[in-house]
Amino acid sequence: MSSTTPAKTGDLTPPDWRAIVEAHARIAPRIHRTPVLTSKSLDAMVGAQVFFKCENLQKTGSFKIRGAANAIFSLNEQEIAHGIVTQSSGNHGAAVACAAAWRGIPAWIVMPRNAPAVKRLAIEGYGGRITVCEATMTARIEATRRIQSETGALLIHPYDDDRVIAGQATASKELLEEVGDLDAVFAPVSGGGLLSGTCLGAKSISPHLRVFGCEPAQADDAYRSIETGTLQSLDSSDTIADGLRAPLSPRTFAILRKHVAGILRVTEQEIIATTRLIWERMKIVVEPSSAVAIAPLLKTGGVAALALPARADGGNLKLGVIFSGGNVDLSSLPF
Repeated sequence: MSSTTPAKTGDLTPPDWRAIVEAHARIAPRIHRTPVLTSKSLDAMVGAQVFFKCENLQKTGSFKIRGAANAIFSLNEQEIAHGIVTQSSGNHGAAVACAAAWRGIPAWIVMPRNAPAVKRLAIEGYGGRITVCEATMTARIEATRRIQSETGALLIHPYDDDRVIAGQATASKELLEEVGDLDAVFAPVSGGGLLSGTCLGAKSISPHLRVFGCEPAQADDAYRSIETGTLQSLDSSDTIADGLRAPLSPRTFAILRKHVAGILRVTEQEIIATTRLIWERMKIVVEPSSAVAIAPLLKTGGVAALALPARADGGNLKLGVIFSGGNVDLSSLPF
């Protein structure tokens, strides 16, 4: 279900490079500097050199700990006196629960009924207090507001928060520090926190680099938002990429309108096939939301369709892909 929402973006100033550097310094002692892996077989399929930033190997199993830790450790004691609340389909909730536990404060997590069981168990394992709601954004927001009212907990939004975006930007910062001279970077997009941060982090280091968002066709509000220039709402979706069911916010939409080179859509069948391919060829566990970031490149003519400029050295294009997470319900694999 979707609709069009007017976006007021004029008064939103995104995190600058200094905020990203400060975020990195704040969270670096608490998170993994995840590896960048390569695969000759996938290079051959894509027709380019591909460098995978493996946030599936991050603490809590996804990039989300970057933003959650930066936000929560930016707060003073008075701000966290009544704990933290958020709404999440899983990965952000686990990250908030984990970072809150590090600070010794309670965390209330609102989750939709269709969230994977493995993600609910992870949140409980970190001490998060789960409230289950219907699988719509409206239900999530209403439940979150109710808990805020009852507990006084401070909201840490999954993506509509500059501190969260600055934290997510540190993934692309690390990627560019390790593999310079990339021609483009690809990241999945849902609410837009990771993709916004990727744009800000990567382009601060390499201004001419192009950043593309990748999205399920069944949850394509970001694609429609960029194409129409008007923020498109998405109340619910049943895509297998359960981490990509949230809509953009005015904050992330403003960043993407300015910086993203395009949004690439993939089908459910392409997501499933790509997830399996990564497991088989790279021998790592990624969730379907991660596979979305490379699935467009595996289509026939995928790289050529992007019309990226040829490299001055005449070599193959160098592309970065951010694998967002690896939290998979192994009892419900789609293949």
